Amino acid sequence: MRGPRRGRLALVQAALDHPQRSVCARRPRDSTDPARAGRARQPARRRAGEGRPRGCAQGRRPRAARRGRALFHPPRGGRLMRVLILTASYGSGHNEAARSLAAGFVARGATVTVVDHFRELVHPWFEQASRHVYMALLRRAPAVWGVAYALGDRLSSDSPLAFGATRLGMTRLAARLDALAPATVVSVHATPATALSALAAEGRRLPPHTTVVTDFVAHSQWIARGIDRYCVAADEVGHELVARGIPRERVVVTGVPLRPEFAVPVDMAEARRALQIPAAAVVILVMAGSHGNVGRLPDVLRMLRRLPGSVLGLVVAGHDTALTERLRRVAAGSSTRVLGYTDNVRSLMAAADVLVTKAGGMTLAEAMAAELPMLLYGSLPGQEQRNERFAARAGVALAARSRRELGRLLERALTEPGLLEHVREGIRRVRRPDATHRIVDAVLAPSRLRS
Repeated sequence: MRGPRRGRLALVQAALDHPQRSVCARRPRDSTDPARAGRARQPARRRAGEGRPRGCAQGRRPRAARRGRALFHPPRGGRLMRVLILTASYGSGHNEAARSLAAGFVARGATVTVVDHFRELVHPWFEQASRHVYMALLRRAPAVWGVAYALGDRLSSDSPLAFGATRLGMTRLAARLDALAPATVVSVHATPATALSALAAEGRRLPPHTTVVTDFVAHSQWIARGIDRYCVAADEVGHELVARGIPRERVVVTGVPLRPEFAVPVDMAEARRALQIPAAAVVILVMAGSHGNVGRLPDVLRMLRRLPGSVLGLVVAGHDTALTERLRRVAAGSSTRVLGYTDNVRSLMAAADVLVTKAGGMTLAEAMAAELPMLLYGSLPGQEQRNERFAARAGVALAARSRRELGRLLERALTEPGLLEHVREGIRRVRRPDATHRIVDAVLAPSRLRS
């Protein structure tokens, strides 16, 4: 990878990891903006400095933009097209998808702005409070979240029974659209997608809008009027959207957008050498998302301690440092390694023989891209159990509903090589490691961009 592109991808990573900061770069002086061509609000003459981002005056250091706004600019001389990506920080999957798509659009010469819908367009306090409630429900009362998710699937996204929840941030979103004038909008969370739909229902002219569904299920809250394109994870999701009334030509099966390293094969032997794992070991990777405290990692760790010494467990505990230390005490004296949060997931998956995890949409997509058989356990009510149902029916994973069943399936996975190979065959039929490129191609296709 050449130096300038690697630098741009580093800016994408930094801005999404630290949403309170923004990245501000000078635009090419000779660039033109096709998104603004023909707009009535375009001024007749350009004022001095107008071609540069706010705070990037000639000869001065760029000022910090407003909180959470991330700007990514194309290389000098590239085509200048503005892309707005709307995301939300509920779990890590939506931001991971936004990060991957931003890198993909930048590589194609676009200027990308990523906006956290709840933090920037509703209110930071609302975002923090609602995210805290959401995580508390998942930890302490997951059944309540499951009921809410099921009820939401029975309502249309514009139902009066939603009490305006799907219109949150609509006014500020309209102002942001006026300020940025993007050529196209991509949403990776349901709420900003429905807020855009509400703006369209009021008669506002909007740029083309693509919704990227990051789970393997077609929940009704993702469905809204005015969405030009749905990019979905699998054929089954597309069929369900069509069954719910979405025109077939608006549905594109792309897969879930992943980091670039998942599009490249990684040799197991090399990955094991880098991680100092014996070549002959049977490696069981255990994950529960970035917040390991909402999974059943202690149950799985105790199960690993009963397995033969030739089995090496790798347990990723996520951001919860207290959980990490507790699991390390439980694993003391065994062949299991307990890790905290890591961004080296691709190498860990390449080194593993099987993955034990709950069925988060991003984790499923990453494991399938790595052709890693999965044993699903501890999936939470709501979207994860729906993802698990998809994975089991598609033959890309085994599913355990109890600790006893988990033990039986682990034993079968270790003693019946044909079982895991059968799962790999199912994965090869479904995996789409190049999903990011597919989505970018679909969004930037000339026929998709309205003038």
